[in-house]
Amino acid sequence: MNVDLSQVRIQATTLGDLLLTAADQNSDTAAVVLPDKRISYGELVDRAMHRAKSLRALGVGPGDHVGLLLPTSMDFVESMFAIAMLGAVTVPINARYQPPELAYVIENADLVAVLTTDEFDEAVNFVERLHAALPGLGDANATALSLDEAPKLNNIVVFGSTESPGTLSQADFEARAADTDEAEVHLRRLQTRLGSTALILYTSGTTANPKGCMISHEAMVRNSMALADRYELTADDSFWSPLPMFHIAAILPLAASMSRGGTYITTPHFKAGEALATLEKEKVTCTYPCFWTIMGDLINHENFEKTDLSRVRLMNANFAVQPAVVGEKMEAAMPDTVYVGTFGMTETAGTVTTSRVDDTRNDRFTRLGVPLAGLEIKVIDEDGNALPAGERGEALIRGYSLFDRYYKAPDKTAEALDEDGWFHSGDMCSIHDNGQVMFHGRIKDMLKVGGENVAAVEIESCLQQHDAVKLAQVVGVPDARLQEVPAAFVEFNEGADASEEELIAFCKGKISNFKVPRYVRPVSEWPQSSTKIQKFKLQEQIVAELGLG
Repeated sequence: MNVDLSQVRIQATTLGDLLLTAADQNSDTAAVVLPDKRISYGELVDRAMHRAKSLRALGVGPGDHVGLLLPTSMDFVESMFAIAMLGAVTVPINARYQPPELAYVIENADLVAVLTTDEFDEAVNFVERLHAALPGLGDANATALSLDEAPKLNNIVVFGSTESPGTLSQADFEARAADTDEAEVHLRRLQTRLGSTALILYTSGTTANPKGCMISHEAMVRNSMALADRYELTADDSFWSPLPMFHIAAILPLAASMSRGGTYITTPHFKAGEALATLEKEKVTCTYPCFWTIMGDLINHENFEKTDLSRVRLMNANFAVQPAVVGEKMEAAMPDTVYVGTFGMTETAGTVTTSRVDDTRNDRFTRLGVPLAGLEIKVIDEDGNALPAGERGEALIRGYSLFDRYYKAPDKTAEALDEDGWFHSGDMCSIHDNGQVMFHGRIKDMLKVGGENVAAVEIESCLQQHDAVKLAQVVGVPDARLQEVPAAFVEFNEGADASEEELIAFCKGKISNFKVPRYVRPVSEWPQSSTKIQKFKLQEQIVAELGLG
């Protein structure tokens, strides 16, 4: 079904009003479901409002940046909408970040508050990591922090039952709601512009530190509504996504579901057995597994063929970029499901292209769809010339869902956004005669580890902190489960040496575990062109050595 653009009408609101509108029409419907709890739209509004009042009592107001160092949880959902109601900005923080990465984001994002939890997330103690990231926290005044390493940070709130030096307890935080009139929150909500920043999402680029993408309310909400239109979502749909809440690919389907008053189903940690049980028990109709890491675990689980998945009418499966066996097994198990592909990124508030439900099976299995209404994509060569159908080049994107800029990084913004409004994605794509898009890899020096973008230079910078390492270069090698994992090549300083085990151990605790190189190989002479190290030759070398070719 080709969309008649003359019949499309712009629908936009703020994240806060997205929730309120859904609650007006579906107050008793389950808004969010987790393995051990569920919350209705009416209850979510009440919880978000109470939290907004507490934040306002701490001084949080329009335009202030509030960090969420939380796993996928009701706390995350309630806090994000509370922040939106105040006209403040949510900054989701990757739950895997190590102390140096946390310190960077807290300072770089100018956070005035951080909300976290004392619950361990996969054995990660967030409070301990914050104390490691902010050495002065333990001696600070919890009601008015004054830290050299984070000068804008005023408060850290810890949800749960424990207390920690330098932080506010949940009981203290929630009691402060009594100091704020609800009308004050609604005033701030109604003063929020559609173009105001709703989210700053940090994403790895080709620099050592991640960049903060500033996403407006309009970009986030319009893209979620466009996705709901494309997938024909209704209030009767239950939309399952196992992706972490700090990821754009979780926030987008959550907002898409809310735009129709449906139910969003998720989990703090993806476990294939639990996921299959949830899909059956909750009678899930739409799913968003996206990545091979998840898809592979589902189809290889012993309960896959025993699980009743007949109610799943649509799955964002991305078979075009998965091993063929995934599509074969999924289709055999769920022959009536419509499988779609998707291409998108953080800088575009999520989805750029996705399949239409009535696209041919071949297009849905071998391509990644067509642009959502209001978005454009073109492919150019190295000289900036538009390429004809089928030819590969860099994908440029334009439209309502683009990020406004990278926070405090005007040079990076200028590199990414040109004067005609096109975003230079750094992704190699092709557009075919029928408008279907296909992704072929990354032009930028990036890896994709289990669905997470990882800048090679970030790992290289870490390795080069080791006394023995003169130069490090990182490439991606195929991995059956994670799609890609980092492999490092290192040149040692004269007279120095270090083992593979030592260098891998050196990286642990300094960068997130998924960024730690799985292989390290010494190099005495680099393969080079006239001016650059030829990483593709390094990649060919390690792939051949490991027998992965």
